[in-house]
Amino acid sequence: MHKSTSSSSLGPGGLDLSPAFFKPITNAAPPSSTKRHTKISVVGVGNVGMAIAQTILTQDLTDELALVDAIPEKLRGEMLDLQHAAAFLPRTKIQASLDYSITSGSDLCIITAGIRQNPGETRLNLLERNLALYRNIVPPLAKYSPDCILLVVSNPVDLLTYVAWKLSGFPVNRVIGSGTNLDSSRFRFLIADHLDVNAQDVQAYIVGEHGDSSVALWSSISVGGVPVLSFLERQQIAYEKETLEKIHKEVVQSAYEVINLKGYTSWAIGYSVASLARTILRDQRRVHPVSVLAKGFYGIDDGEVFLSLPAQLGRSGVLGITNVHLTNEEAERLRDSAKTILEVQGQLKI
Repeated sequence: MHKSTSSSSLGPGGLDLSPAFFKPITNAAPPSSTKRHTKISVVGVGNVGMAIAQTILTQDLTDELALVDAIPEKLRGEMLDLQHAAAFLPRTKIQASLDYSITSGSDLCIITAGIRQNPGETRLNLLERNLALYRNIVPPLAKYSPDCILLVVSNPVDLLTYVAWKLSGFPVNRVIGSGTNLDSSRFRFLIADHLDVNAQDVQAYIVGEHGDSSVALWSSISVGGVPVLSFLERQQIAYEKETLEKIHKEVVQSAYEVINLKGYTSWAIGYSVASLARTILRDQRRVHPVSVLAKGFYGIDDGEVFLSLPAQLGRSGVLGITNVHLTNEEAERLRDSAKTILEVQGQLKI
């Protein structure tokens, strides 16, 4: 597919007519070396990829956006659709190509491409097909943007983040999975809904696998700075553990509900990934529950496994893991979640 950008030349033969419109300033200084040009690449222009791209554009998170996909017609159509909204968006150079050289010099590469599970297909077989796909995606990204941060969104996200780390050869702080960042947002929404408060005032994390073995950290939940469970105990307000488990189950099932209703999820993951991009590229040093190499944390020592932990993120990627207190039960569930991932991962041949 012919590469197109959002900066078009006019005139015969693509002549650049900008000098005719603007008279240059004499004795002008060159652009400041401290002004950073930001570039994000998104691989995969399906529903999730385009929701992420659209959110990134509306939130003015990048100067340049590169899109890559294997289907030329779909790719060009999505690129043009975004370019035609230029009058309503912050100024961003939008490019698209089948060739990964378009991603050269990216600060952040977001991988949303993935193969869907066929009816009756085992999880391992699906993973092996996605591994083959990642062999064609990750090495070119690493080649053209050797200093970038890789952000994996494709599912199963924890296993594919491990695959991306191995295939890229990047240091572990520069390979991140979107993990349970969205699960935790759903968790906060449900708690806020139960308590009739703003979700932004709820501090709550889902950790572990992005999937059925995820762990809700009930012991550390707070609302407006007030630890919820300890407050209930001090006030001698009874609560049932089954109620807490029901809320966690709603979190796990919520994505399936959206898929059953509309066929796919897109907007929530778009906002979730854009929030990660903002924290990383603007060095905000916020804490997000994302998929990171968990070996050595919370007693996870059985192998190199990626799963979600509350991590501080910034311009260099993962800056550190938050020392959140876990109860013995939560820690044991987290280790069980790691074992669940490792059982499948051990069968992979990378």
